[in-house]
Parts: sequence; structure tokens; C-alpha cells
Amino acid sequence: MARNFRRDDKRLAPLSLFSQSSLTDIVLLLLIFFLLTSSFVSNFGIQVNIPKAETSSVTQQDYISVAITKDGQFYVDGNLTAQGELALAIRESRNTKPEGMIVLRADKDAKVDDAVRVLNIGKALQLKLVMATEQSSY
Repeated sequence: MARNFRRDDKRLAPLSLFSQSSLTDIVLLLLIFFLLTSSFVSNFGIQVNIPKAETSSVTQQDYISVAITKDGQFYVDGNLTAQGELALAIRESRNTKPEGMIVLRADKDAKVDDAVRVLNIGKALQLKLVMATEQSSY
């Protein structure tokens, strides 16, 4: 025997209230997720152990990033660059970032000669030069 739990009125009125609590939970979780993952975006995919320093400052985003690995490979703005084409790649990056500066991310085990090569190119192009370091925890 089937039971009829409806009222005498056969038409059902649409639900006029919508609970937004589950929607706000999802939005809050997405916000937390994107805030946590966005802080890791600034790290490059190039593994470079940069040296530690006691003081540090935050740089602007209009910079030319040059990374030197311990194997002597050069990366200009994340792109692998041959040693002979390093000056050309930095010059092309300067054209897109005219008021920029070079942020040198050299591995602490990299040759000093490789870092000096980048510094000389930056000086010839009249760019400001900054060496990226991690703040030490003394």
C-alpha cells in the first residue's frame, strides 16, 4: 500500500531558499589551495643551490633571471642557453624588460668564471646586477 505524503495540493512549490553554506565551504577550500600553491610558483624548475646570506631584499618582477647550474649550464628566464649565445639571450630579454636588472641565481658549486661571465655581460649592457641568495638562519 503506497502512502501519499503530499498535501492536498498536487502542485509543489519550488524551493525558495538555497543553502549557500556548502558553496562557501568549497570556495574557501579553493582559495586556500590557490594561496598555498601560488607561493611555490616563483621557484624555477632549475635546481640551483644558491648561497646563504645574512640579509636579503625582495626584488621586483621586471628582472632577467639567469641561472647557472653546478654543471655549467646557463638558463636565461628559464630557457636553456648555450654559453656562446648567452649575451644574445640576455640582450633579447632586456628588450622585453627595458628597465629590468639581472638576478643571478648561481649554484654555490658553480664556477666563479661562469658567474663573472654573466656579470660582464650585464655590465656591458648597462644592467643592474643582483646575486640571489637565501637568508641564513643563524
